[in-house]
Amino acid sequence: MPQQSSAQVTAAEISRIAGVTRATVSNWRRRYDDFPEPSGGAESSPLYDLEAVRAWLASRGYASAASPAEELRTTLRLGAHGTGTGDDGATADLLLLVLAAARRTPDQLTAAARLPDADLAVRAERDAASVADAVPGGAGVRFAGVGPAVLRALYVCVRDEGGQATLGVLAERELEDSAASGAYRTPAPLADLLARLLPGAPARVLDPACGSGALLEAAARRGAAELYGQDVLPVQARRSAVSLLLTAPPGTSVSVRAADSLRADAFPDLTADAVLCNPPFGDRDWGYDELAYDPRWAYGVPARAESELAWVQHSLAHLTPGGHAALLLPPATAGRASGRRVRAELVRSGALRAVVALPVGASVPFHIGLQIWILQRPEPGGPEHKSVLFVDTAESSAADARTDARTGPRTRGGSRSASLDWARITGQALGAWQAFAADPDAFEGEPGVARAVDAVDLLDDTVDLTPARLVRASRADVDPAKLAAETDATRRNLVKAARSLGRAAGYDDWDAAGASAREWRTATAADLARGGALTLLRTMPEGPRGRGDDDGTDKADKAGRGAGAGRPVFTGSDISRGSGPTGDPATVRTDTAPVIAAGDVLVRAVASGGGAMALVAGEAEAGALLGPHVHLFRPDPARLDAWFLAGFLGAEDNIAGASTGSTVLNVSPGRLRVPLLPLEEQRRYGEAFRRVHELRAEAQRATRLAEETARLLSGGLTGGQLLPSSRETAADAVPVRGRGGDSPH
Repeated sequence: MPQQSSAQVTAAEISRIAGVTRATVSNWRRRYDDFPEPSGGAESSPLYDLEAVRAWLASRGYASAASPAEELRTTLRLGAHGTGTGDDGATADLLLLVLAAARRTPDQLTAAARLPDADLAVRAERDAASVADAVPGGAGVRFAGVGPAVLRALYVCVRDEGGQATLGVLAERELEDSAASGAYRTPAPLADLLARLLPGAPARVLDPACGSGALLEAAARRGAAELYGQDVLPVQARRSAVSLLLTAPPGTSVSVRAADSLRADAFPDLTADAVLCNPPFGDRDWGYDELAYDPRWAYGVPARAESELAWVQHSLAHLTPGGHAALLLPPATAGRASGRRVRAELVRSGALRAVVALPVGASVPFHIGLQIWILQRPEPGGPEHKSVLFVDTAESSAADARTDARTGPRTRGGSRSASLDWARITGQALGAWQAFAADPDAFEGEPGVARAVDAVDLLDDTVDLTPARLVRASRADVDPAKLAAETDATRRNLVKAARSLGRAAGYDDWDAAGASAREWRTATAADLARGGALTLLRTMPEGPRGRGDDDGTDKADKAGRGAGAGRPVFTGSDISRGSGPTGDPATVRTDTAPVIAAGDVLVRAVASGGGAMALVAGEAEAGALLGPHVHLFRPDPARLDAWFLAGFLGAEDNIAGASTGSTVLNVSPGRLRVPLLPLEEQRRYGEAFRRVHELRAEAQRATRLAEETARLLSGGLTGGQLLPSSRETAADAVPVRGRGGDSPH
C-alpha cells in the first residue's frame, strides 16, 4: 500500500499557524536555507508539507498560535489529504455534532478529544445520535469517512470557543463547497429591530426563509416560545436549528425544515402570531408557473419579477387574524410597475401598515437602502386601517453613511452595518411605529422623518410606496425659525470641532527611525496572558440547554464578571464610531458578561469597516458590559502601558496577520503580537498612540458635524425655510488676489 502523503499548506496558512504576517513567512523563505522546500502547487502559489513546516517552526521555538477555530478551519480544508472530510456532505453532518458537543462539560470534551481514532468516530456518532431528532435530516449520521483530526478539532473548538463559533466555521465551509449564493446572516442590530417592530410579545413566530436563524434568535430574545423556520438550503436549515437550540432559552420549542417555502411549504397548517423574514431578492425562478392559482395570492398573483410580493403574501397567509409580519425588502418592491396591482390591494385592504426606509449599508446588498415592510393580516370585523405610516431613517442617517463611505475601502467581506448609528435608526423607526400603531388618527409625524399618508392618496396610477418621496412632502411643515436655530447651533459646534482638530493635528513629536525601520522581539497576546502580563476576557455565547452554569470559563475570566442588569453594552461598532456604549442588553448574558474597567484595551473582533480597531476604556466605557464582537485585554499596569498595547494590537498589519475566514474576517486575539519593550519606552509609544487616537476622534467628530451642517443648510435652502443672506459677502468686500500674487495693498 503506498504511503499516504502528508497534508499541504499555503504560505498564508503557515503565517496563521505561526502567528506571524505573510511578509514574515516570505522573509523566512529567503533567509533560511533549511526552510522546507515546496512540495506541490505552482511557482506563484507553492504548497508546503504540513509536518515539515511544523517541525521547522518547532525547531525555532514557534508554537502554534492558531486559534481552535482556525485549527478546525485548516483541518476541514485539508480533507483531501486525509486529515479532514473527503465528503462535502460530511461537513453538514458535523453541524449535528456541534449541538451534541455543546451539551457536554469541558472535561467530557477534553476526554473525547483524547480518544484513539477508532473510538473517537464511535463516540462522535453516539453523541450525534443523541440530538438527531432536533435537526433536519439528522438521522443516521456516520463519521467513518471523517478524519479524526477534524473530530478532535471540533471538540476542542466547542470547548474553548463555544458552539456558535464552531458552527460558523462549519457553515462557512459548507456554503463555500455548495457554491451557494445569496446566503448571508442578517446583521444583529437589524434583526433586533425587525423583532422589536412586532407589537406585543408574539409567542409563535415563523421565518420562512430562515437562513442561519438570526431573525428567530432575535424573536427568542424577546420572549417567543415557539420558533418555526424553513430554508431551501439544507445546510442553512441545519445551521439555523443548531444555532437556535444553542441560544434559545430553556423551554423554547424549535422546529426547522429544509425545503422551498413557496413551492413546498413545510408548515401548511401553521398560523403564527408573527412572521419575520429576510427573503431572497430578485428571484425569477420562485415558482410563478406552477403556483399561478395558489390560494395564498389573496391580494393578486405576483408577477414573475415580483418574488418579493410572493413572500409578502406567503407571510400574510401564515398569520392569525390581527397578527403582524416584518419583512426586509429591496426598495424596488415599493415602486416597480409590475407590482402595482398587488401593492394597491395591500393598501386598500389595510394589510400594509408601514414602510421604513433604512440607510445604505444596513444589510446585504450594502450599496442600496433596504426597506422594512410591516404588515397585519386583516381581522374580520376588526378596525379599518385608513392610512399607512412611512418612516425615512435613511435621510437622517445620511451623514453617518457618508462618513462611513469616506473611511476608505472595505476589508474583504466587510460590512457597513457596524458603522451605522443603530441607536438612532432603531429609535426613529420604533418611536414612529409605536405611536402610529397606538392611535393612527392622532399620529402627527415628524417632518422629514415620519408621516402617515391616507390610503386614498396612495392609490394613484403608480402606487409608489417609497418612503423618501412620501416623507419629503412633509418637510414644508418645518418651522423656518426652528431650522435656522438648529443649523446655527450645529455650525457653531462644527467651528469648535475644527479648532480641536487643528490642535490635535499639531502633534509632531516623532523622529525618523534611521536608514531602516526599527525591529524588535515580539510575543503573542496568548504568551503575555500565560505570563500574567495581561488577562484576556470575552463575552461567552449564550449557554446551551441542559448545561447549567458549567461553561468551562477559567477563573480569571469569571473574576472580571459581575451582575450586569441595567448596565449599557459596549459593542464593536462603538469602537469604530468612537461613541459610548450603544448596545442592546438583550444581545448578551447580563449575568455573566465581563464589566469593562478604566484602562482596559478593547479590540474589535471583526476586521471590517473603517474607524479604529482598538480603544483604551475611559470614563465613558467603564462600567459597561462587554458586548459581542469585542475582545477585552486587561493589562497589568506594572508591566504593560495600556495605550502602547492598544496601538500595537490595533495596527493594520497585526490585525491582518491575526484574522481568519473567507467571508468574514475574525480577529483571533491570542495571535496578536506585541513588542517586548521596557515600560518607560512603552509609555513614550503610548503617549504617541493616545495623540493619534485623539486626532482620529476629532476628525470623525468634525466630519459628522460638517455633513450635518451641510444637510441642514441644503435642506433648508431647497425647502424654502432658509434664504441666502442679503448682507455683503466676504467675496464682495475683499478684492481677490491675482494669479501673479499682485495685491491692491
